[in-house]
Amino acid sequence: MIIQIIVVIIVLSLLGFFIRNTVNNLEALGAEVGYGFLFNPSNYDINQHLIEYSSRSTHLRATMVGLINTGLVAVVGIVLATLIGFVAGVLRLSSNFLVNRLAYIFVEFTRNVPVLLWILLWHGVLIHSLPHPRQAITIYDVTFLANRGFYVPKPLLDPLFWLVAIAAVVAIIGAVIFSKYAKRKQELTGEQLPVIWINSALIVFVPLLVFWLTGTPATLEMPVFEGFNFKGGIVLSPEFIALTLALAVYTGAFIAEIVRAGILSVSHGQTEAAYALGVKPSWTMRLVILPQALRVVVPPMISQYLNLTKNSSLAIAVGYMDVVATIGGISLNQTGRALECMSIVLLIYLCLSLSISAFMNFYNKRISLVER
Repeated sequence: MIIQIIVVIIVLSLLGFFIRNTVNNLEALGAEVGYGFLFNPSNYDINQHLIEYSSRSTHLRATMVGLINTGLVAVVGIVLATLIGFVAGVLRLSSNFLVNRLAYIFVEFTRNVPVLLWILLWHGVLIHSLPHPRQAITIYDVTFLANRGFYVPKPLLDPLFWLVAIAAVVAIIGAVIFSKYAKRKQELTGEQLPVIWINSALIVFVPLLVFWLTGTPATLEMPVFEGFNFKGGIVLSPEFIALTLALAVYTGAFIAEIVRAGILSVSHGQTEAAYALGVKPSWTMRLVILPQALRVVVPPMISQYLNLTKNSSLAIAVGYMDVVATIGGISLNQTGRALECMSIVLLIYLCLSLSISAFMNFYNKRISLVER
């Protein structure tokens, strides 16, 4: 205990020395340390923002826009990378020679090329292969895909829509409770209840019923072509699409190898036992192999999720305005507050990484083997 106390005191003393020395040196140069600049007008535009923003907004607002853009890439990229990784990992173990080799080529070719090159490649492909807005690819004149972005309808919510949101939350809670009840009932009696159908009905039809009873408190603003581009709706920029796809495909190749290793870690006797009981191969993979493989797969996948989130900082290469490009780029250049801006960026990425790690560690603890 005494040694630990001494080490903590030394570390805190060194940290305090470096902070005090940095502040004194900046004051000697006439540069004050402070975060008051966050409330000054930013004086620059951001090409994609999911919240209200203009050049007259503050640097703090620009930081929030960049944070949301970073979070959007991280969430969508993690979901896509997980799907790609699991599919490619299972196909790597396929008995079909062609499927196996194609998955092998995908994994080896993708993960051995720097992620920055993938980002630039995807961006170039989207910009030069997609049509101009006038000849945009459309689905029933509702969504439009062009080299300037992906245009989708924008929901306009009325005040009563909060009742629909509450109904959706209640339906999800009900689905979780019913799932636990069905699992308990199966363990006690062996009876299987239609969990998927009942939960799907709860999650879909309960909010729809409340939505109808409250008089449909939401409308859609459709994107319309005017002049040289589309107006209205929500636009997902080609920079966002390219960055997300590149990170998802690149990270998915690493996840594929993690999934393959996890599946191979499960004894082949488990598969043989399931086949001996008459379980179909698809059910064997879903109900027997993957649940056991997850105990091996989840810990290294946490690192891949963190890598994807941190690699999103390369967004500046294609002009996507994430938190590095906003507060760590334009705001820094305008204000000259390098220490303050970089400390904000560091804190944001630290919080994002710790949040992802905490959630995945919680999930890993839930699926881990419990010794009796």
